[in-house]
Amino acid sequence: MLVEETLELEEEKVEEEMPSFNHSYICTEILRQLLQDREINPLVELTLDIDKGITPDISIYPKSKVQPNFLRDVPKYKEMPLLAVEVISASQNIQDLLEKAQVLVQNGVKAVWTIEPFGNTIFVTTKDGEQRFHNQEIESEGIKVDFRKIFSTN
Repeated sequence: MLVEETLELEEEKVEEEMPSFNHSYICTEILRQLLQDREINPLVELTLDIDKGITPDISIYPKSKVQPNFLRDVPKYKEMPLLAVEVISASQNIQDLLEKAQVLVQNGVKAVWTIEPFGNTIFVTTKDGEQRFHNQEIESEGIKVDFRKIFSTN
């Protein structure tokens, strides 16, 4: 393959995976609610040490488990979060993110919320399976987010 073709393929891949406006808005609104809980620490775009690295949109840890060392960074975090959140962008496939949620749970994440904004739907994946909720408050591992506040159009 020519270098030019390789660069074009890389550019297409980056464009496909770019988060959208709704994706960014929903992540921000989820963070706004999570930051009110002083017992947890939500981290954005943290790469977890699973396979070649998996990066949820938001990873939520107990405050006591987050101790940064500004003299030495970690490219892949070994400690699994209590909860991971994924928000679907227009360019993503729901099935791919639900499979990603399964991998996260299989590797020790207690729960994964996959948010599908078009239908105001929240898929909750745990070791017990998947459940689907619509535009309501969700709680996993003592962590709550009221999606009615996020999806309201007022």
